[in-house]
Amino acid sequence: MKAAVWHGKKDMRIEDRELRELKDTEVKVKVAWAGICGSDLHEYEHGPITVPVEEKEPLTNDKAPFTFGHEFAGVVEEVGANVKGFKPGDRVAVNPTLTYGNKPEGLDIYDGFAFIGLHTDGGFTEYANVPATNVFHLPEPLTLQDGAVVEPTAVAVQAIKESEMSFGDTVAVFGAGPIGLLTIIAAKAAGATTIIALDLSETRLEKAKDLGATHCINSGDSDPVKEIFEIAQEGVDVSFEVAGVEPTFRQSIEATKPRGMMVIVSIFSKPIEWNPFQLTGKGVRITSSAAYSPSTFQQTIDLMAAGQLKPQGVITDQIELDDIVEKGFEALSNDKSQAKILVELSGEK
Repeated sequence: MKAAVWHGKKDMRIEDRELRELKDTEVKVKVAWAGICGSDLHEYEHGPITVPVEEKEPLTNDKAPFTFGHEFAGVVEEVGANVKGFKPGDRVAVNPTLTYGNKPEGLDIYDGFAFIGLHTDGGFTEYANVPATNVFHLPEPLTLQDGAVVEPTAVAVQAIKESEMSFGDTVAVFGAGPIGLLTIIAAKAAGATTIIALDLSETRLEKAKDLGATHCINSGDSDPVKEIFEIAQEGVDVSFEVAGVEPTFRQSIEATKPRGMMVIVSIFSKPIEWNPFQLTGKGVRITSSAAYSPSTFQQTIDLMAAGQLKPQGVITDQIELDDIVEKGFEALSNDKSQAKILVELSGEK
């Protein structure tokens, strides 16, 4: 079957791959749609970052090259002998997070985790065999396209939960890429009344305003921290660092009011230099968000199905698998108007 296989930095190839044998605890999913994630793009542009290349990933017993794609949804084609609760024809979204399962849910991911599609074969292909514990039913009225954006939306929902934000809070989101845009959508749904989006791209800022940002600041045109303090005199209640670079890390702290919360959501492709005394003098609390828990993944589906969370606006293009390099990864690298690009596999809605 045709698949997009990661071989290294700037080396994504369309190849024929055999689907490995279905385990008794797995389901075979006919992939309908798969999204290109910022993590995928990081690995394409700068990798390997987390992709195992020298030694096998302990949780998956696999190493590159393998099929990429961890944001995907489809239809159950076959179930393993020991699988309960799923049957052929079920519409499902895939939670790609794999853990050891030795800790309570809220702590489990910090005991070690890997991703289907980043540490073993994923969804940029026709069929994928995944553990039954990692598939979630898609209720009406959600489409399979909606299912493909559940995973990145769950990242934003988890970040909101980690931030401890409350109704009426003032929020700043540093970085208006796909996860930043989804964080804006989730913050609005969670009751933020002032949402400040910051980016270097006017195109992305326009998209942020369309999706719920009340204020937009181009960080290249003025002092972003000063601009924020003109909107929120004491600083914002919560800031989200979703750009993954040193300047926005520092700015996120500086723009947050004393005892407010700064949440690290981004993946940093390289280390930064930073003096923790900035915290000592500022009094800001810092937390981070690593993916999401299974309950957050389910909550995201429920919120989307109820219409309380509407992430569909981040989708900017739909492409064929054969075009995933030029119209997918290269487009995301070079065209700031692109946010979430979906890859059509079966194309079922």
